[in-house]
Amino acid sequence: MTSSGNTVDDDDTFKILIATDIHLGYLEKDAVRGNDTFVTFDEIMQCAKKNEVDFILLGGDLFHDNKPSRKAMHSCIEIMRKYCMGDTPILFEILSDQAVNFGNSRFPWVNYQDENLNISIPIFSVHGNHDDPTGADGLCALDLLSCAGLLNHFGRSRSVEKLEISPLLLQKGSTRIALYGIGSIPDERLYRMFVNNQVTMLRPREDENSWFNLFVIHQNRSKHGATNYIPEQFLDDFLDLVVWGHEHECKIAPVRNEQQLFYVSQPGSSVATSLSPGEAVKKHIGLLRVKGRKMNLQKIPLQTVRQFLIEDVVLADHPNLFSPEQPNVTNKVQAFCQEKVEEMLEEAERERLGNPLTPEKPLIRLRVDYSGGFEVFNTMRFSQKFVDRVANPKDILHFIRHREAKDNVKEDSLNFDALLSRPSSEVLQLRVEDLVKEYFQTAEKNMQLSLLTEQGMGKAVQEYVDKEERDAIEELINYQLEKTQRYLKERRVEATEEKIDEEIRRFRDSKKNTSEEDEEVQEAINRARAHRDRGDSVRENDADLSDEPVDVTMESDEDSAPGPPVRGRGRGSRGRGGRGQSTATRGRGRASASQSGRGSRSQKAPLSSPAKTKSIMEAFRAPTQRSSRGQGSKSYAEEVRIDTLEDESNENVCASLSVSALFVSSTLQSGPHARSGPWVEFLALGHIIIDDDESDEDIYPVKTSKPTQRPASAASSSRSSQSQSQTYKGVCFEDDDEEEFDPFKGSSRRGRR
Repeated sequence: MTSSGNTVDDDDTFKILIATDIHLGYLEKDAVRGNDTFVTFDEIMQCAKKNEVDFILLGGDLFHDNKPSRKAMHSCIEIMRKYCMGDTPILFEILSDQAVNFGNSRFPWVNYQDENLNISIPIFSVHGNHDDPTGADGLCALDLLSCAGLLNHFGRSRSVEKLEISPLLLQKGSTRIALYGIGSIPDERLYRMFVNNQVTMLRPREDENSWFNLFVIHQNRSKHGATNYIPEQFLDDFLDLVVWGHEHECKIAPVRNEQQLFYVSQPGSSVATSLSPGEAVKKHIGLLRVKGRKMNLQKIPLQTVRQFLIEDVVLADHPNLFSPEQPNVTNKVQAFCQEKVEEMLEEAERERLGNPLTPEKPLIRLRVDYSGGFEVFNTMRFSQKFVDRVANPKDILHFIRHREAKDNVKEDSLNFDALLSRPSSEVLQLRVEDLVKEYFQTAEKNMQLSLLTEQGMGKAVQEYVDKEERDAIEELINYQLEKTQRYLKERRVEATEEKIDEEIRRFRDSKKNTSEEDEEVQEAINRARAHRDRGDSVRENDADLSDEPVDVTMESDEDSAPGPPVRGRGRGSRGRGGRGQSTATRGRGRASASQSGRGSRSQKAPLSSPAKTKSIMEAFRAPTQRSSRGQGSKSYAEEVRIDTLEDESNENVCASLSVSALFVSSTLQSGPHARSGPWVEFLALGHIIIDDDESDEDIYPVKTSKPTQRPASAASSSRSSQSQSQTYKGVCFEDDDEEEFDPFKGSSRRGRR
């Protein structure tokens, strides 16, 4: 097999157009760059038709968004229908079982063999990390195109434990190609599969050595962490060519891996989605010719890609022009930067001459290193000079500074400034779950997760951020609590905090980096999607739940008549009410029912909550519930008690749960961007801190007391009634649906001060 040479186009030669990371819909709302992705995709398809290719092979990330806009989907369908449909005959055939290759489709056969379609250029594509399958049915944007008959989506896998790759077997004349593909999978999971020998690539039974083995993958190629990439050495050595997607830098020329003896081609993206050096490399697509076991890859430069020029400037390297001690040094630096930008614009204009397809306004990025005592200046004012000449006037300049390492620095906390100051190529690949994992690795001991794993929490946050699964984190916590409660019951652990802590840690560590961990996250995500679907249907059918807040009534043994809302210390119409008591009866006191006793200090307005609000009791409820108030002492996993103490100076609520050390440590606190449902910070000592700035009521701290035996008789002393009225079944909080959740932004308000 060779990667070069003269390959004549004949009946035995496959001609395949290769492209990856087209990112349709990127910045589609931008007035200048909005149509760049669609124009370039049209050029790619036009090139395929011009060269009369047998099929088009895409390496993932056809769309930039997981849920493409109507404009992006419409433009994609329009271009595919324009170039892929026609009467041109298909000159190759598929020998493999198509029901296996396209088993996830309702139409498990290649589109050009559909009697209702007239396809001239088939498209085969794997999904990327931007357009991967989501939702309860596991659908992605490529499935819509596949169902419409415009594209053949292959390389999907639903298993999180092992991966079995069955190739598409193609034949044209005497040339036979085994086409393998893997859609985007979380790198850590796929890495673990390879390490555990759970990835199997099936090979044809007949004449194994006569097939040209082509493999398409969409994963990290460069190392971004210990397991956050896929080494080339993991791939089987019988492969001939690997088409690597996801990496945006164009390295389309095949490079031989001397250890595995196959070639790797990295076409890169067709649009610059970040202003990093890797994106400044000239964009290409490839025309692959395969005959027998020989191949030839022709690079085709894209003409409609917007020019991108990037340059680095270190101010300290020009002492003859300016120094930090000089007066008006900022003006001199600004003039120097303006001169550099002008030079870059002139260079872009020279390159654009003779190519009318290239967009007029280029992308310009000047990275200025101002280390050594220089000061930054107003970049917006600087950019105003180039508004009509560049496509990115808001971010022409990027100031960076290399800080000197301090010998005495011993901080273990995560430095987010250092993360954000990373090179742009690294920031491009930085993911939310990596930030979560890195945070907990450097967090203090008392802020470590006690029940959840870092990987599970990171993936749940990733689902929230990327896929807008609003209940992913909440459902993960609830699911882990239920599972841990069941585990502790089965183990019959001694009801002491030390024993339970030790058992919980053992249970948590046993799941790390295993398929069980992935399954738990997937189950939580499925629950969140189902909860979202049910919530949508409930809001449609019940106007009360969607239009007005709901008064939440705590569980009580007996009903009591609600009193008028009174603020502060005051007497209600029936004597003194319990502190924190709302118009809906709270606690288990009997004084309100008999209209006697002094079981309350004041009455409060009812806490309102949207339909999605859950109480702590619901979040921590064990499979078996309390059936009657006449029972004796309960197991540690079945009862939650919250007792109140009076404290006029504190307005936070600290609820200590006697769930016997079933606790979680999380740093995702409430704040101005709280998600639907309050954020609860689970500390390592089992406390729950609830920030509620929306309520005007005085809320006081509470602390744990040991469970007490409930009196059997209805007649009890007023002191007993008062004590009983302070025991609640659960606590509900208010939602703030108007604000978004930002898991990495600390709480900006800790109660009213």
